[in-house]
Amino acid sequence: MTALSISLTNVSVRFDIDAAADGHTLKGFLAGLRNRAPRQANFVEALKNVNLEVRAGERVGLIGHNGAGKSTLLKVMAGIYPPTTGVAKTVGHVCPLFEFATGFEYNRSGWENIRIRAMLLGMHPDEIEAKLPEIAEFSELGRFLDYPVRTYSTGMFVRLAFAVSTSVNPEILLLDEVMGAGDLSFTEKANVRMREFMDQGKILVFSSHSLDLLTEYCNRTVWMNRGRIIEDGPTPAVVNAYKNHALGRSTMLPESAAT
Repeated sequence: MTALSISLTNVSVRFDIDAAADGHTLKGFLAGLRNRAPRQANFVEALKNVNLEVRAGERVGLIGHNGAGKSTLLKVMAGIYPPTTGVAKTVGHVCPLFEFATGFEYNRSGWENIRIRAMLLGMHPDEIEAKLPEIAEFSELGRFLDYPVRTYSTGMFVRLAFAVSTSVNPEILLLDEVMGAGDLSFTEKANVRMREFMDQGKILVFSSHSLDLLTEYCNRTVWMNRGRIIEDGPTPAVVNAYKNHALGRSTMLPESAAT
């Protein structure tokens, strides 16, 4: 059996921010015909030459300010974004818990959406029906499962997504700032389920601004800045370095930022 792993080698991701605004509109097309000159691309580099290896049993945190590249990195790991350059390879059944809208039909009930999303996550119809009571109980949505999900609050939506996605027993779980949703009771249930998942020796990659959560869940943390990995090491050391920099105690980024 092939060991679970995530491997990124010299991965860069860049987006042409003008393409959607001009290149895919009639106005942009006509402007290009008039000018008859190549449009100068305006790129944003979301990831720059990232090298990262994650093995079975590792619990990896991602920290950095907004726009540092954390979400892009998770989407590369999930296979949602292909690298512009470099090679990204993920071995194992991936469950990305950040694309909440994926697989949800807003005019359908919670029950129907459980079935739809579970099928997209690779569950067999018989398995879905067997797990329906467990998923419903975990979500704590009760009678609201009879209602269209367009009537749900953000917290209710997150509950449903988390309940379904973690019921499939994924080998690789990718999380992006979702653990804080819901009331105290649900948060504790989510924490218990996360601990059960991690005890199974699989892979967790967790992006969060909560340094307390990262310290609790992750034995390794990656600090990102402007699409690059600044530090990668034991969570206490990386979190401490990040805090010192954020609080102005250290004005210089580690040397790895320049690589």
